[in-house]
Amino acid sequence: MEKFEYKNKSGITALKASINNFSYKKHAHEEYAIGVTLRGIQEYNLSGCSQASYENGIMLFNPEQIHDGKAGHYKEGLDYVILYIKPELFLEGLEKKEIVKFSNPVIYDEKIKHDILNLSGAILNQKDEALCSELYLNLIDNFSSKDFLQEYKKENEFIKKAKEIIYYELDDVLDIEMMSKEFNISKFQFIRMFKSNIGITPYQYFLNTKLIHAKKYLDNTKDLYATVVEFGFSDLSHLNRHFKRMYGLTAFEYISK
Repeated sequence: MEKFEYKNKSGITALKASINNFSYKKHAHEEYAIGVTLRGIQEYNLSGCSQASYENGIMLFNPEQIHDGKAGHYKEGLDYVILYIKPELFLEGLEKKEIVKFSNPVIYDEKIKHDILNLSGAILNQKDEALCSELYLNLIDNFSSKDFLQEYKKENEFIKKAKEIIYYELDDVLDIEMMSKEFNISKFQFIRMFKSNIGITPYQYFLNTKLIHAKKYLDNTKDLYATVVEFGFSDLSHLNRHFKRMYGLTAFEYISK
């Protein structure tokens, strides 16, 4: 039985999940993500490399880092919690101006685990904002050491511009022909170059970005049908199907929690 519980507080989203047969399709998040495997094994491909987080393993994801995910043994299942932290909030907590990234995808550290569980528990139980902010600072102070972080490599101009074009097409159909003409290359060259740099195709990235913004829109409006129209989904079942592949539950289930 798959269970997903999302709650937001102080600009942070906490997810508590329990899965068996469910598997995430390739996707990425705008936020930094910090999670703990509570039971079972979390197996996933991260930026093209296979990873496994065993019980008490701490999973660290950088913004826009492509990954999938599943339980290592579906009969045993998998329980985990994860925190999604907006980049500006993450950097503010670290008192840094330049974007940074995690050095290692999986670590084992009892204090960090304890701090993640304290903060995720407070958010899931909707505790006071002041308490959540203090618990957040306790967690983020663990990453002030250079042992955990390194400088973020800047994107090349091709990828930066391609992402900008995709971003402004979210309420429409992705036009690969138009995008490839912007770079004076064929559509097949464009697809190949984009995938080799990002790890997913332009269409997958387009759909991923559309879903990220659809989720934000739902957070603010709770309006399913307006979301369908706003982001160009053909109907509610189309939105629900893709939403579940990325977030574990349908858009309807998400706003009903």
